[in-house]
Amino acid sequence: MKVLVTGGAGYIGSHVVRLLQQRGDQVLVLDDMSAGVPARIGDAVAHHLDLAAPGAHDALVSILRNDVDAVIHLAARKKVGESVELPEWYYAQNVGGLATLLSAMRDTSVNRLVFSSSAATYGMPDVPAVTEDTPCAPINPYGETKLVGEWMVADAARAWGLRAANLRYFNVAGAGWPDLADTAVANLIPIVFAALKANTVPIVFGNDYPTPDGSCVRDYVHVLDLADAHLSALSYLDREDRPHSTFNVGTGTGSSVFEVLAEVARVTGVDFTPDIQDRRAGDPPYLAADVTRIRETLGWSATKTLHDIVDSAWSAIQ
Repeated sequence: MKVLVTGGAGYIGSHVVRLLQQRGDQVLVLDDMSAGVPARIGDAVAHHLDLAAPGAHDALVSILRNDVDAVIHLAARKKVGESVELPEWYYAQNVGGLATLLSAMRDTSVNRLVFSSSAATYGMPDVPAVTEDTPCAPINPYGETKLVGEWMVADAARAWGLRAANLRYFNVAGAGWPDLADTAVANLIPIVFAALKANTVPIVFGNDYPTPDGSCVRDYVHVLDLADAHLSALSYLDREDRPHSTFNVGTGTGSSVFEVLAEVARVTGVDFTPDIQDRRAGDPPYLAADVTRIRETLGWSATKTLHDIVDSAWSAIQ
């Protein structure tokens, strides 16, 4: 199979690319390289392109006409705070870029798509275990662009027969290989590592939540498990019986901030006491995935533990 991976030189995308290469697929990578690292993609053919740029449609049509069978679409802006400051740009990039992709796919009859969505589509649900049927109410422009993306994918499926799967990621961390480490300091585990390396104290926002230890609880999924879910979703698109189009990707188990910090201390051997500060606005106390649908429909389950996540992430930056 020949697969185009947009955003394939990024943190998650490069793991997807490597798994595809390992199973023998021919991989093309499309990336604007704003956050991507060319060395991550091995011998995959690389195309430097911003999907939201003028002329992107025609350039993409030329790429897809090279016998591409399917697309895994990860290219997007994904910083929540930045999306609040620059909502127009986020819509232009995430929604506009997807519109370009769908139009080019339609024009070239490439009808298989795995779309990188997000648990940010749910916003702040009042249930601890979120199912795919939980009402979506995103609380920031980033989450809104991902939900609009799902609507666009559904519309394309109705209009011209696109076969698609939306994967709603929960908290992604870890490293499948040291050279594919997360280079962004934007999520809890990389932020804590950065603090330790700088000899500063990690910050915890709130210790008075209605959770067992008072800190927020989240569902952490290893990036290699997540990448494997993309391959399972790609295979699913070949089935005639496809009862669902949207799937949570997580472990189904939550870990608190304090539990993550305790695991960091065990893995690194660094003893530290976090700086407890006030809660941040908009942080739900508990958010974990109900993964029944993806397990029963795709036969996929996460295999790696919180220790695996922390240990692999730490090893990758040594």
